[in-house]
Parts: sequence; C-alpha cells; structure tokens
Amino acid sequence: MTVAGSNGKGIGTNQVNEPYGLFLDDQQTVVIADQMNHRITQWKNDNKNNEQVIAGDNGDRSALNQLNQPTDVLIDKETDSLIICDHGNRRVVQWSCRSGTAQGEIFVDSIDCWGLAMDEQRYLYVSDVGKESVRRY
Repeated sequence: MTVAGSNGKGIGTNQVNEPYGLFLDDQQTVVIADQMNHRITQWKNDNKNNEQVIAGDNGDRSALNQLNQPTDVLIDKETDSLIICDHGNRRVVQWSCRSGTAQGEIFVDSIDCWGLAMDEQRYLYVSDVGKESVRRY
C-alpha cells in the first residue's frame, strides 16, 4: 500500500522527488525529507493525496527559511519541533511545529549530516559522512 507519492517525480501536492528520511508521529502522519524538492512534507494517515509542506520550499536554499537537499527528519516532542538534516547546507536545523513559524534555527553547523536519531534522554545522534562518524549532541 502506497502512503505518499507514487504520482511521478515532481513538486505537486501529491508528489515527492527522491524522498529520503521519514518519521512517523503518534497520529500516524508520515513526515518526509523530500530531498530534491528541498522541503519537509507531511502526509496524513491513509490519504496519499493530502501532502502539506511544513518546512522549506521557499526559494533561496541557503536562507534559514529554506532547506537544501534535506536527508532526514525527526520530531522532538519535548520542544514540539522538527529536527532536520539540511545536508546541502551542511547543518542540522530545528524548526518549530507551531503555526506561524517561518524559519528554522541552526542547531549544528558545518557538518556533512545524513541521518538523525534521538534517544529517550533527548540526545541527538547525527551521522557525519564527511568525518566518517556518528556524533552525539
């Protein structure tokens, strides 16, 4: 069963372009790092045509309101925010899930990030492909 995309590569509201990392929240919403569309999208449970852009997709790919080839995403429930591996900008950004948020904040800078994980103590683990390592914050 397809839960997101499958309508060809593109930028439409029912499409993704090289989806990489994903996160499933408590409401079964799939949050996707849509790498080549330079955005984070969410797809509500059982509606593969109900995509919503929740971060990025705003033009200049280096600005804090934009992403450049995001490769992974997770949700920090404690801060109600997205943690995004913004691979093309070599940074990890934190983006509030609260409505009205228009940009992220740099959480880790100058890192060739690819993947993310968070443990129960809220330590963030980031794979750094440039240094062939996994770092903890």
